[in-house]
Amino acid sequence: MGEKSTDDLNQELMTQPNLDQYLTENGACWRRADISVFLTRLHEVCGLSKAELARRAGISEVYLHQVFSGRRRPSRDRLLCLCVSMEISLEETQQLLKRVGYATLYPKLKRDAIIGHGILHRTPLARINDKLFSENEKTLY
Repeated sequence: MGEKSTDDLNQELMTQPNLDQYLTENGACWRRADISVFLTRLHEVCGLSKAELARRAGISEVYLHQVFSGRRRPSRDRLLCLCVSMEISLEETQQLLKRVGYATLYPKLKRDAIIGHGILHRTPLARINDKLFSENEKTLY
């Protein structure tokens, strides 16, 4: 049988009374949260050294290397800091968030709209944070 669609999985989840059986039968469908390969591809295109990326993203080089090696899973905000710092597209950012299992940026949320606008317009992270702060929204770091 081929890969199950989200709709198929939802239907099975709603009709299967035994959760353990559902989990066992669909184990091959779970998304893996390992983002190191995808993140490495994005990093190679951006042209920044890892030291410069860490500096721009406001994280330590050690933490950055742990994320890239798959030993650490960054929070949604840390991942967004990396996306902004690498100046990747909004579409790539959304794909990365989905791949890790985080909510994508949602334009009906003021905070997400500010971040999304910043990504679209390649606004530096510090300016995005300043705007978030001035709008009484949680900053990215």
